[in-house]
Amino acid sequence: MAVDIGGTKIAAALVADDGRILRRSSVPTPGGRDADLVADAVLGALADLDATDRITHRVAAVGIGSAGPLDVTAGTVSPVNIPAWRAYPIVELLRTAVPGVPVALAGDGQCMALGEYWQGGAEVRALLGMVVSTGVGGGVVLDGRVQTGPTGSAGHIGHLTVDPDGPRCPCGGRGCVEVYASGPSMVRWAREQGWTPGSSAGVAGADGAGLAAHARAGNPVARAAFDRGARAVAAAIVCAAALVELDEVVLGGGVVNGAADLLLEPIRTGLAAIAGLEFIRRVRIRASTLGAEAGLLGAAALGLAATTPSPARSRE
Repeated sequence: MAVDIGGTKIAAALVADDGRILRRSSVPTPGGRDADLVADAVLGALADLDATDRITHRVAAVGIGSAGPLDVTAGTVSPVNIPAWRAYPIVELLRTAVPGVPVALAGDGQCMALGEYWQGGAEVRALLGMVVSTGVGGGVVLDGRVQTGPTGSAGHIGHLTVDPDGPRCPCGGRGCVEVYASGPSMVRWAREQGWTPGSSAGVAGADGAGLAAHARAGNPVARAAFDRGARAVAAAIVCAAALVELDEVVLGGGVVNGAADLLLEPIRTGLAAIAGLEFIRRVRIRASTLGAEAGLLGAAALGLAATTPSPARSRE
């Protein structure tokens, strides 16, 4: 069983050990500061699967992917976008709901990377998954194992510094990838440079979709915003590849899903422009083939990993 907890929705699925999603459900994530209300939503997503018999007889493990911060050792989560949960014992909640099976926890970006590794179709040993959306996150999978770090915080590629003299990031750092490449950051920069939403591109929204429409229509500031974000992502990929010798980088998230045509080639071009070492230059960069399902599939693989030595490698 897989559970994917985000600030907008909570999704759950029954997933076969070959990656087929047998049944799924989704409920909105409650706002406010009532922790029990959010917990009830998680339990409601499980109930919506209408899978009592399956839970009793067929579920081998539960994998949870959650927005962070989180502490995998303590089994708690404190998602920035779910203010009701601070050090919330999500693992304990799921152990009570689905007794007698292992329960595993990882970050949502880590689960996205693991899902792409497991079901994305590429034969790789080292994969970086990047989620470019309202923020920038990710995860690294090496030889079939997602790298969580001591507490679960590994993979925060959005907070790699790509310009030490760059703008301050809300995290407290300076020049982070996220302040260049997240959807809100690109829109903010474009507006500072004089871009205004309007109907010239057929879209009036002051958001990433509106910015993308203007970029496709030839607006130079909108296009420059995407190029600027792409250069930051490329610099982060170069750093990550130098550190762990990546085979492949998979890009997902709302910004990439809606504007892959504006980002992928500039990212590849940006990498080629600054990478010197051959093993970095040959890193493959592609868009996610799984979309929103990557996180659920990664959570399922995470749970399966608690029952076998290296489950995500069953496809090899």
